[in-house]
Amino acid sequence: MNKIQSKSNSVLYGLLAGIGLLIFYLSIVSLFQGVEFAFFNLRSLWYLIFPLAIGFGIQIGLFTSIKHTAQITGTVAGTGTISGGSMIACCSHFLLQMIPIAGVSGISIFLVKYQSWFLTFGILSNLFGIGLMFNHKKKMKGGACHNG
Repeated sequence: MNKIQSKSNSVLYGLLAGIGLLIFYLSIVSLFQGVEFAFFNLRSLWYLIFPLAIGFGIQIGLFTSIKHTAQITGTVAGTGTISGGSMIACCSHFLLQMIPIAGVSGISIFLVKYQSWFLTFGILSNLFGIGLMFNHKKKMKGGACHNG
């Protein structure tokens, strides 16, 4: 029963993490451009934003379902930070458009131009983190990992 409860907690934490990342995205864009634009932007970039949020949720779910080691904790921290950072990089040009400084507007143009690259990098980092955690979980089942 304890394993079943642990698995359902892992799924719950994963779902909450993925939904939390989507709420974070919508909040940042809504704050600077309005709610209507936030949902319009989500619809236009759904093919990148949803995989990023799902991958983040899977990582958190896996993280809560396995024995933690420093390597796995570092992996989740690193790839999770990249996921959040990708969302921020994706959204930050909205903030920068509000600041009328020539140099900053150049950064804004750069961020808009490479927005999909930032999100793709976040998705790839999620896949890397998920792969490492699956490998760790497989080793644990095989008895190769004896952490208390």
